[in-house]
Amino acid sequence: MTTILLARHGETDWNTERRWQGHDDQPLNEAGRQQARELGASLAGRSIAAVYASDLSRAHETAAIVAAELGLPVVADERLREVDVGDWSGRRMLDIETEDPAGHERWRSGGKGWNGGESYEEMGERVVAAIVDLASRHPGETLLIVTHGGSIRACRATAAGLDYHASRVSAIGSMANCEVVELHVDADRLRAPIG
Repeated sequence: MTTILLARHGETDWNTERRWQGHDDQPLNEAGRQQARELGASLAGRSIAAVYASDLSRAHETAAIVAAELGLPVVADERLREVDVGDWSGRRMLDIETEDPAGHERWRSGGKGWNGGESYEEMGERVVAAIVDLASRHPGETLLIVTHGGSIRACRATAAGLDYHASRVSAIGSMANCEVVELHVDADRLRAPIG
């Protein structure tokens, strides 16, 4: 069994502005860098074999700050990216509600509200496959994987036996910046910890 510590990236200006980021490559702001330093300090005593991260700046920089504390390199993997939100990238949620009410309603109902990009299900399949692949390279070890809120929700949903649509209306909430959740990969399946 491989232990996976999934961490959400630190804060960006677009997080504070409630803008959709998707594949847009926004950097951390100073609060996000401080969150990453605090995460690194909190993980300093853990035995972590490797650090992987989405190749997007906000996740990769978070991972680099944490990995420096752990004395490890960061391996970037584009499969760990957030969902591609197509024409919603860079737009504020408040604006979408008024400018694209039909898309907003599709999104609130669990679907894909934007044009272009990818669906949550497509992103979930991509990210979960990446996590299982990375775990297969480190049997019995602990990995830190720094990624995005949507990517982590997809992994948590899979571990709980939910599809992505169900996860959006269940108790699986969003995670704060630099929050960590622990999951396990056993027999090529992503699972929640037992007990």
